[in-house]
Amino acid sequence: MHILLVEDDDVIADAIVTYLITEGMAMDHVSTISAAETFVQASHFDMCILDLNLPDGDGINWLLWLRRQKYFLPVLILTARNGIDDKVAGLKKGADDYLLKPFDLRELLARLISLQRRATNRLTNFIHHGQLQYDIENRRAELNGIQVSLSRCEDLLLVTLLNNPSRIITESQLKDVLYGVSDDVASNALNVHIYNLRKKLGTKAVETVRGFGFRLGKIETVPS
Repeated sequence: MHILLVEDDDVIADAIVTYLITEGMAMDHVSTISAAETFVQASHFDMCILDLNLPDGDGINWLLWLRRQKYFLPVLILTARNGIDDKVAGLKKGADDYLLKPFDLRELLARLISLQRRATNRLTNFIHHGQLQYDIENRRAELNGIQVSLSRCEDLLLVTLLNNPSRIITESQLKDVLYGVSDDVASNALNVHIYNLRKKLGTKAVETVRGFGFRLGKIETVPS
């Protein structure tokens, strides 16, 4: 899952980023509304964690802009505003969840997983595709009932494809998911992870759409 964190408190942001990276998420952190607009226009995100009291404005206004611009990624508001009117306003204006500070990082993760499940119209934490079963909560992939060991980048790549089963995802978007918008990576790094994923899940698991990018392919049998 590729998450945009919009939070101006560096202590809170560092804690969230560190924890969610260890839980297999790809993170990009910005501290202003203007930076958030730049990032969301430049890349694909699966989720946004949004503070409301930001240096250059109110997060609610950015949330309204986000929805007017037809960005439908789930947004979890993370704020110290604890009034019921604030919560109702946030949810009415486009937020998908509302979590108060201080908070437990484990609850934050659970809410993100729940939002992801709702966003992809799933009733459980399991994704099935052909002979593959993926457990979102425990980040465990099984092919024909046999666990498949995945690296962090292979795991992120697989989850991104599983969450977008019919969509072509560009090379740039996949690199952002794996490494973040700001990181410089070797030009062949993505191809290495795709090659390794195909070795573990079958040569047709990741389909190359020439000139456009990649999409989820067929996963039927344990690769030889």
